[in-house]
Amino acid sequence: MTHLRHFRRSFFVDLVAFPRYGRQLIFRDFFMFFRILTTALFAGFIAGVISAVMQIIFLQPILLHAELYETGHLTHFGNSSFSGSHITPVFDFQRNALSLLFSALVYTGYALILTALFAYASSMKLQIDNVRAILFGICGFATVQLSPAFGLPPELPGVAAAELMPRQIWWFFCVISTGLGFWTLAFGRKLIFIAVGIILLLTPHIIGAPQPVMFIGPTPPELASHFASRALTIGLVTWSCLGLLTGYFWRKADF
Repeated sequence: MTHLRHFRRSFFVDLVAFPRYGRQLIFRDFFMFFRILTTALFAGFIAGVISAVMQIIFLQPILLHAELYETGHLTHFGNSSFSGSHITPVFDFQRNALSLLFSALVYTGYALILTALFAYASSMKLQIDNVRAILFGICGFATVQLSPAFGLPPELPGVAAAELMPRQIWWFFCVISTGLGFWTLAFGRKLIFIAVGIILLLTPHIIGAPQPVMFIGPTPPELASHFASRALTIGLVTWSCLGLLTGYFWRKADF
């Protein structure tokens, strides 16, 4: 009987106190969701615009130049010789606007993931300063672009490549494995987690990315290497800006 009376008393105390504490929990969860959403929207949009502008200026001329080789208007072998300077693109408002919109949407999605990681790090009492925010961004770049590029570098039209499906499967596997590896290294507290993180980072490259049967194509390899180096540099700059912007808006949205 004593245990029954104690249970009844504690049950009714919790029932009476729930409206007050329940509202606090609801408001806390709402403001956390609002903080994550607003941070990702502002940071992702700005970073997406930065990426789109750099791609239009630095990558679009190389793409247009490569398309001339792919369609046969230019050749990089035989007796003909052509200038190595890239094509100056004619401003296409619709294409550039769509590129900007797509880039903003993609980096907003990346910013949502980054902000969720900031929320988790904050729950572990980690201060998200500018240096740590940029490091998070660089890890995102290494996960999504640098590590996959180690096996499948950014490709131009007309460059030899393996079948699409195996490349997509390997790319997703590489991104997931690399992301889990960085997560384990960042938040693991024991030596075993460090070992597991390193194994996860190396596994996709030990398996190896799908490669074409023959490395042959109409696009000059010099043009392809130039495109890959510029694409990765733009990715590094954009992800660093994304990390910095996400950290800034995350701190500003702290109510």
